Amino acid sequence: MVDLYTWTTPNGRKVSIMLEECGLPYRAHPVDIGKGEQFTPEFVAICPNSKIPAIVDRDGDIALFESGAILIYLAEKTGRLLPSRNPARAKVLEWLMWQMANVGPMLGQANHFANTAAEKIPYAIERYLAESARLVKVMDDRLGGVEYLGGEYSIADIATYPWVRAAFDLLRAVKPDVIGEGAHVRRWLTSIGSRPAVVKGMAVPA
Repeated sequence: MVDLYTWTTPNGRKVSIMLEECGLPYRAHPVDIGKGEQFTPEFVAICPNSKIPAIVDRDGDIALFESGAILIYLAEKTGRLLPSRNPARAKVLEWLMWQMANVGPMLGQANHFANTAAEKIPYAIERYLAESARLVKVMDDRLGGVEYLGGEYSIADIATYPWVRAAFDLLRAVKPDVIGEGAHVRRWLTSIGSRPAVVKGMAVPA
């Protein structure tokens, strides 16, 4: 049994999707970050960084935080969604790290400065929206030649999907000159969004 500590954010939904895809039994524990529940001593004992998601694998007797590390752990635990050999494994990890280092941070900052920050700073909003749009274009170019980011459906797609789904239409609207039609990303979003495990994972926590 896996205990999943999560909230309704793209990072949280990466792990619930993965758990559904792998068919692992799990319990979802909501951590309301709007109420500061990520700072409680009980959660900090699991995740010293006070960020969701985190898991406790009761079977493996291990607690993990950082969504990328969790995805790799679950893939290796189940033998699913991460190739065991290179070059296929390296390609999946390449695009997983691309998401971790680029898509999440840039789209997160774009959302913060455009929608959450008390002071609207035009330079910051423009910077992060432009970089987010550039990343979607990188992705669209990649998907013009392959069905999924790593070649086959993998943890790279699971990590990227919740972020891009949330931002794609807005970014196309504000940066059409950068993204263009984004037809390959749109096809990818439709394909992944129709998977039953993704539908279930995106609804966690209820």
